Amino acid sequence: MKKYNVTVNGVTYEVIVEEAGAASTAAPVSTPAAAAQAPAQAAPAPAPEPTPAPAAKPTANVAAPAATGSVIVKAPMPGSILKVNVSVGDEVKKGDVLCILEAMKMENEIVSPQDGKVASINVSSGTSVSTSQILVTLE
Repeated sequence: MKKYNVTVNGVTYEVIVEEAGAASTAAPVSTPAAAAQAPAQAAPAPAPEPTPAPAAKPTANVAAPAATGSVIVKAPMPGSILKVNVSVGDEVKKGDVLCILEAMKMENEIVSPQDGKVASINVSSGTSVSTSQILVTLE
């Protein structure tokens, strides 16, 4: 066991630390080293429970309907376009790969969110894109 003096908000406490794996003994966790300085202490607040991390968003594209009834396919993250797999006028089905986006040394397939026809392509191979940048518009 090791003893440490710890000062918190001007109050010095003597703390005894037990080595992990050692037999458990009844040692005080913390006692004021300078009792004359220490006002009555409230019980410490319990440590907050760790909250689970939010579920990761899928790396699929973000689709938003445009005013004309078309669907805009946006970049889900910043990166670089490696390959564009479609041309203007191509018919695509839901799930077809429209282009490949490289981000953080990973190749991410940007897929069609629905059946449709490619109305416009706003990127080409080698283009750097930012999050939510429009990649392809479908009719």
